[in-house]
Amino acid sequence: MHRRKCKMASVFRSEEMCLSQLFLQVESAYCCVAELGELGLVQFRDLNANVNSFQRKFVNEVRRCESLERILCFLESEMGNCVPLLKSDKYPETPLPREMIDLEVVLEKLEGELNEANQNLQALRQNFLELTELKHLLKKTQDFFETETNLPDDFFNEDTSGLLELRSTPAAVAAKLGFIAGVIKRERLVPFERLLWRACRGNIYLRFSEMDTPLEDPVTKEEMKKNVFIIFYQGEQLRQKIKKICDGFRATVYPCPESAGERREMAAGVNTRIEDLNTVITQTESHVQRLLKEASVMVWSWGIKVKKMKAIYHILNSCNIDVTQQCMIAEIWFPVADTGRIKRALNQGMERSGSTINPILTAIQTKMSPPTFNRTNKFTAGFQSIVDAYGVGNYREINPAPYTIITFPFLFAVMFGDWGHGTVMLAFALWMVINEKSLLAQKSDNEIWNTFFSGRYLILLMGIFSIYTGFIYNDCFSKSINIFGSSWHVRPMFIKGNWTEQILHSAEALQLDAALPGVYSGNPYPFGLDPIWNIAKNKLTFLNSYKMKMSVIVGITHMVFGVILSLFNHIYFKRTVSIVLQFLPEMIFILCLFGYLVFMIIFKWCQYGAHDAQYAPSILIHFINMFLFSYGDESNLPLYEHQQEVQSFLVIFALIAIPWMLLIKPFILRANHLKAQHMLKSPGMSESPTGDIEVEIIKDSKIASQEDHSGGGGHGGHDDHEEEFNFGDICVHQAIHTIEYCLGCISNTASYLRLWALSLAHAQLSDVLWTMVMRYGLANSTWSGLIIAFVLFAVFAVLTIAILLIMEGLSAFLHALRLHWVEFQNKFYAGSGYAFTPFSFKTIIEGSDD
Repeated sequence: MHRRKCKMASVFRSEEMCLSQLFLQVESAYCCVAELGELGLVQFRDLNANVNSFQRKFVNEVRRCESLERILCFLESEMGNCVPLLKSDKYPETPLPREMIDLEVVLEKLEGELNEANQNLQALRQNFLELTELKHLLKKTQDFFETETNLPDDFFNEDTSGLLELRSTPAAVAAKLGFIAGVIKRERLVPFERLLWRACRGNIYLRFSEMDTPLEDPVTKEEMKKNVFIIFYQGEQLRQKIKKICDGFRATVYPCPESAGERREMAAGVNTRIEDLNTVITQTESHVQRLLKEASVMVWSWGIKVKKMKAIYHILNSCNIDVTQQCMIAEIWFPVADTGRIKRALNQGMERSGSTINPILTAIQTKMSPPTFNRTNKFTAGFQSIVDAYGVGNYREINPAPYTIITFPFLFAVMFGDWGHGTVMLAFALWMVINEKSLLAQKSDNEIWNTFFSGRYLILLMGIFSIYTGFIYNDCFSKSINIFGSSWHVRPMFIKGNWTEQILHSAEALQLDAALPGVYSGNPYPFGLDPIWNIAKNKLTFLNSYKMKMSVIVGITHMVFGVILSLFNHIYFKRTVSIVLQFLPEMIFILCLFGYLVFMIIFKWCQYGAHDAQYAPSILIHFINMFLFSYGDESNLPLYEHQQEVQSFLVIFALIAIPWMLLIKPFILRANHLKAQHMLKSPGMSESPTGDIEVEIIKDSKIASQEDHSGGGGHGGHDDHEEEFNFGDICVHQAIHTIEYCLGCISNTASYLRLWALSLAHAQLSDVLWTMVMRYGLANSTWSGLIIAFVLFAVFAVLTIAILLIMEGLSAFLHALRLHWVEFQNKFYAGSGYAFTPFSFKTIIEGSDD
């Protein structure tokens, strides 16, 4: 019964947390931490925060895990997209410490085999590249000597006319021409040729030819385009210069025989070696693929195991070991409601390790602020993330998320009210909800899609509320639906009196006067706005007044609800001073001024109908005169009898609430503090009651220091030390809070007028889109008009989704977000706590995958 009560209470405020010391036998510590990681409900405190990471006990185990991670990353990079990883729906069990040795042996052996195979494969590919280049070089060189039959007469020497004659004479032997043949990258050829010409002063003859097929770099596997070159020279000096320039440009020089027969013989040998190399390369690649396929079955499972082991050793490094080296001590935060589950997990870890000593869990008293943990499910997670984006709540303060489930989609729908657009949004959300299992399994990397999908239930409610407000506004794609029949009509007897048939059919605009008999039936439209307003000339004027007053009512109601929630914070934390000196004046101030404004709006709606609306007084003028105490304006009649007395009383009472809120609380806290100090100095007093009083005083001073931006809270922060009581700081914080609250009531009420502005903007934009697109398609009743309407409807649908649903929807979403963060939550929500971050294998693994 107690556990059920805790879970019910945790919906409206954060879970009750407990700080405990956990005593574990060294032999069973690993398995116990592993079971807690599977459970994911325990947050470990680092008890070795002042110890260097390299000086902790299990640093070697962490390094071994990191070495295994490096090998696994190497295997995954080798697999790439060629060999898919085989994944399972269920994570493997956490391995025992002794399994790390077996895993190291397997992975190191696999890494060694792959490295050896890759080195052999790289050497074979390098050899294949060189043989391929030599093959092309021999072919291009042979083509050159066969086609180059007419060299210049003075190319060799002044006495010879051909290459064969030069080589056959003794004089030619002394001045024999030599040549160097090689291969160079195509982009380096131009500077290579320029440098050769300058360095050799033009005493060379260079010919080059492009290789037809691109080659593959054996290391980077990138495509390379190369050229074959042949350089003729004379003399040893030129040969040395050419050789150095080739080395500088990383050109590969190959030996090339002078005779055609030797070149053909060498080419045949090269082709044979290339064929043999192709066979060996294919076999080596098959061996590598076989190794990777065998590893692909286990790589994912190995990766999960290594991540779990590494996480466990990180946690063990944050624990202390007693002097006997037999017991490990940890400090953990966990929800009180899950104490039984945590104890069962510890017992399972003890049994798995084979230990016979039960883990000991003892609660400890602390002045530290506990972490904030709000339990969520797939429905509430989206709303909780909206609240946490503003700030994580203080421990055990009111959680706005349950109320946000209703108020957020409602305020969004007030701005987005169109049941046509709401239906489209609802259909999209329903599709995501119905297919959520298959969509979750796909695990898309698209951030925009993931954002939409994580908020699918929020979009679902926004669509439902938009349909509701769309029926209230009687707005469907900018058009009204006449469901119940309009309450405005013209009866025949009235037509005979003033309007003729000719006037009815020829006039562009007719004014329906509700004060005249027969025009208005006196019964309002059953639900929402009368459809006749959609064609009325004064539609915008009427909707302006209606939606503006509606926004004021909704906004003030929302703010008053936030102030009421602050009362529950004060009651829970037993802050009687804050109830009397903060909550009461806040409620008096906002109700006497802005609550009275809501009363006047509703009273005017009830008091004046369609027949006497022209005689209704102005609420705005009454509200201004209320602050000025000006009641001599006879043109603006009072709403009710004794209005002057009531309004004067409310203004005076609201003004009294300001010093009530500003001055009394700091002096009360100061008096309590002095009283506590006096009791501490008095002889014969026990320490316990005075200590409790002093803690309450300091707690109240903390509250006052936080209320410069919020009306609640009191346990935010990590500090484990008490703050000094400072009367000056408390006065300043209380003054800031009072000024901010009083001015905020005015500015926040004005801020809610965005409900009116965005609602009108959405309706007008929808009307403009219909008028500019669909009206032309529906104006023509011929067959061509049908085709035009079909095309224009597609354009209308695309623009509706892109502009009205996505852009306008995002705008309304952001404005609703601001109304909750600033106007609503600042009345009771501090948001200065820190989140509960339990040790969870699921979070670690999914986080690393992301």
